[in-house]
Amino acid sequence: MSLAVVHSRAQFGLDAPEVTVEVHITGGLPALSIVGLPDTEVKESKERVRSAILNARFEFPPRRVTVNLAPADFPKEGGRFDLPIALGILAASGQISLEKLKDHEFVGELALTGGLRPVRGALPVALAARRSGRALILPASNANEAALACDVAVLPSNHLLEVTAHLNGSATLMRHIAKPDTFNMNGPDLSDVRGQYHAKRALEIAAAGGHSLLMVGPPGSGKTMLASRLPGILPSMTDNEALESATVQSLAKGFSMESWRRRSFRSPHHTASSVALVGGSSNPRPGEISLAHNGVLFLDELPEFDRHVLESLREPLESGMITVSRAARQAEFPARFQLIAAMNPCPCGYFGDSSGRCQCSPDRVRAYRARVSGPLLDRIDMHIEVPAVPREVLLSRTVSGVEASSTIRLRVEKARDVALTRSGCPNGNLGNGEIEKVCELEEAEHQWLDRTLTRFNLSARAYHRVLKVARTIADLAGQKKIKEPHLSEAVQYRRLDNGVVGTA
Repeated sequence: MSLAVVHSRAQFGLDAPEVTVEVHITGGLPALSIVGLPDTEVKESKERVRSAILNARFEFPPRRVTVNLAPADFPKEGGRFDLPIALGILAASGQISLEKLKDHEFVGELALTGGLRPVRGALPVALAARRSGRALILPASNANEAALACDVAVLPSNHLLEVTAHLNGSATLMRHIAKPDTFNMNGPDLSDVRGQYHAKRALEIAAAGGHSLLMVGPPGSGKTMLASRLPGILPSMTDNEALESATVQSLAKGFSMESWRRRSFRSPHHTASSVALVGGSSNPRPGEISLAHNGVLFLDELPEFDRHVLESLREPLESGMITVSRAARQAEFPARFQLIAAMNPCPCGYFGDSSGRCQCSPDRVRAYRARVSGPLLDRIDMHIEVPAVPREVLLSRTVSGVEASSTIRLRVEKARDVALTRSGCPNGNLGNGEIEKVCELEEAEHQWLDRTLTRFNLSARAYHRVLKVARTIADLAGQKKIKEPHLSEAVQYRRLDNGVVGTA
């Protein structure tokens, strides 16, 4: 038979739409043409496929070969179609059996020797193959990642010859079972941080409720050190969270099994563009905020980021999703990240220092702070000051009141479980309607908060954030009702005493 049909998968956002590779061999001058909106990488597959077939000791048909990638109106990119194209040519020319092609899906880039090289997005492909009910044949390097999708037959292979032998029945590819590395919580520990008890308390509250946090302090006060230790006190990931995070990472540079069930910590440089941060390119790919999904996004030197870049965070901070639109296509990526930001109080970093080393004029200080807009600050739940650590504390050989990350994590997990049982999400993700139910106040507490909001001129959004943070503080204390001490502490995280960060 001179016609063969092979099933494969493209990649678009988190989806892996089915692509049917149709190969037809007919008489005429020898030629290989690929149609169906292939990009440059797919067009170049002609030479890779030809060399792989010949080096695998098969015959490349000396006739006219037409390859159609259907549907024809959907752009195709990457080297993932090399393997299905090669198999289609071999099946259409009668060199391998057509019988098993309909029960399998294929993705993989071919080396000139016939070897199989890994592709991006193997996990979304496996999830889509599971829904179709077909087995998935792909490069062995992608096997662990793809096998994370349960209930799908993942058949890894290292070479084109192994795939053809499986299809012809002379050998069988064995189903691969994922073996994730043993999850290890060891990492930077909060016990390494000297002093900064107020900041550690804020970090614990942020971890328990999934709240965003802004730290303001001079250089060397430990802001980056504190932020890098947040993943170590966050609750363990659920199966769904781990699969979501792995899927997004699979679309970027490929997923590493060492990252399984580890909450990501992304720290882009302040020169990052909006596309790098939120995602984009002609074929939309996830940005830093999506790669930090279910993890931490740390923005150091916050005012140094381009204002347009920072403003692009406002929508995903509220919705937990980012939509990347292009002329012909639109893709959605999850972006439920925990934002931790750090900034200096002024351009030189020493505003308010008792040494008097700051020489910044009031106008320079105001201009520096104005680089971060009020609406963005309003969306950050907690603002704290991180002062310089006294020298005697740094040099002291005896350290008291220091807790390890594992101890703090136990309290965080307990408080998070209370929130999940009550409302199905962390307190930081509560909607306005849910806040009124979950954060209901007694009359005395309501009057106290009303007076405080009027005094500090807090916005409606800040009011809701105070309630959510107070709810988390009460959960950590094991209290069912929000009391005045909980509200008082929450309000402290909305305005610094020295006025470095105000509310919009």
